[in-house]
Amino acid sequence: LEHITTRAAVEFVSQAPNNVAATITVHHLLLNRNAMFEGGLRPHHYCLPLLKREAHRSALVAAATGGDPKFFLGTDSAPHSRHAKESICGCAGIYTAHAAIELYAEVFEDAGALDRLEAFASFHGPGFYRLPRNRDTLTLEKRSWTAPEEVHFGKETGVPLRAGERIAWRLVK
Repeated sequence: LEHITTRAAVEFVSQAPNNVAATITVHHLLLNRNAMFEGGLRPHHYCLPLLKREAHRSALVAAATGGDPKFFLGTDSAPHSRHAKESICGCAGIYTAHAAIELYAEVFEDAGALDRLEAFASFHGPGFYRLPRNRDTLTLEKRSWTAPEEVHFGKETGVPLRAGERIAWRLVK
């Protein structure tokens, strides 16, 4: 299943045969549905599948950080322009590519499961699809930085997740 968002989906995948697995996005691990309405309507937190209640977000975090190889990373990063998001019929999707792995690291650290991040990000997916593991490596450092207020896609400008906010982990290699 791609981009699960509910406790029921976690339970279904957990109990299903080994030929069923699921991806989990970082924004569904970080945000619940209240994030779309903090201080007014937040169009840059609108995505499909929709953000759900806190109970569902917590179940996703437990699944992602629990070590079960049936759950793995699936960013679903959506680089929509500011204009497309802030319109009468705004596009669904959250741009996370600027800091996806760093944000996943925050989730895993907060859950006390930083030692399971590599498997979730790099081993479970290839294992499920019977693909070779990527031999390249990344290095993350616990050094905060501020996410850009905006990102540019050619002539368009977009607003990334956590725009102007601190991110605890930094990709250094």
